[in-house]
Amino acid sequence: MCNSVQYSPRRQRKSEGRPERPRPQSRQRRGADGAMANIAVQRIKREFKEVLKSEETSKNQIKVDLVDENFTELRGEIAGPPDTPYEGGRYQLEIKIPETYPFNPPKVRFITKIWHPNISSVTGAICLDILKDQWAAAMTLRTVLLSLQALLAAAEPDDPQDAVVANQYKQNPDMFKQTARLWSHIYAGAPVSNPDYKVKIDKLCAMGFDEDEVIAALSSKSWDVATASELLINK
Repeated sequence: MCNSVQYSPRRQRKSEGRPERPRPQSRQRRGADGAMANIAVQRIKREFKEVLKSEETSKNQIKVDLVDENFTELRGEIAGPPDTPYEGGRYQLEIKIPETYPFNPPKVRFITKIWHPNISSVTGAICLDILKDQWAAAMTLRTVLLSLQALLAAAEPDDPQDAVVANQYKQNPDMFKQTARLWSHIYAGAPVSNPDYKVKIDKLCAMGFDEDEVIAALSSKSWDVATASELLINK
């Protein structure tokens, strides 16, 4: 017969029904977490100042503002690159700084709606290697902003975040440019785009559909009013 530890009935009754107390976090662990958070704050403060003093900021190409005083959330902005459908637009970014920064990348997404293969037209999520597995601790906030600006000028349709946009980019480049230009005009303040597309938007909006949903439907359906309206009706 195997040996076992026997508990007296009294000891069993005494502990019966009592929830197990959570083990307090060790001082060493709390200290390590606090040190990491402090490194992140000090680093991002320095990088924030670097962006403010940069040549790109003075030329109104990039911009960054604080959302909270703890430097854990920032609001970035980049200008659409010249000779692209995004030229003349201003694109706002949500930037969240993890406690493990700079050893892990910031979490960044587009707040401004944009039509681009590597950026979700719905959520603003970004597919960019330096924001994932190619991040290095030597990279900075300025690096991120300039890399995103470069991404607008050099899409990677074979590694898309938005498959519908990527397909249009590859199958119908002219329509992609016209669509991206329209989104830039409506959402980012770029100059006026294709007037024919605007007529189609107005036509469906007159039927009572939401403008953002109309734009998304027409964009994904090659600007065919019939198929876009069917998509909207069946939502």
